[in-house]
Amino acid sequence: MYRGKLASTKLFTILGGFISSLLFLIIGNFQETCGSKTGWGVVVIAEVVALIAASTVHRVCTTTCFLFFAVLLYEVNKLSGTPLFKS
Repeated sequence: MYRGKLASTKLFTILGGFISSLLFLIIGNFQETCGSKTGWGVVVIAEVVALIAASTVHRVCTTTCFLFFAVLLYEVNKLSGTPLFKS
């Protein structure tokens, strides 16, 4: 839809990778919420879909998507390991 705009400048190309990494987060959360799949298989499937979506825009979007994905995955994993309430 916005492929031409996202591929037009360097900043928008990086933004396209970030948006694709958010797609990974949305797909992963949806699969976990539905209860259809759990574990690392969800992560791999969601990342492959996000990388394919990023590759349709620009090659650099694929790289930045993977980098943002790695940071997001680290932060979500760190967040899920912390206790919700500290007493």
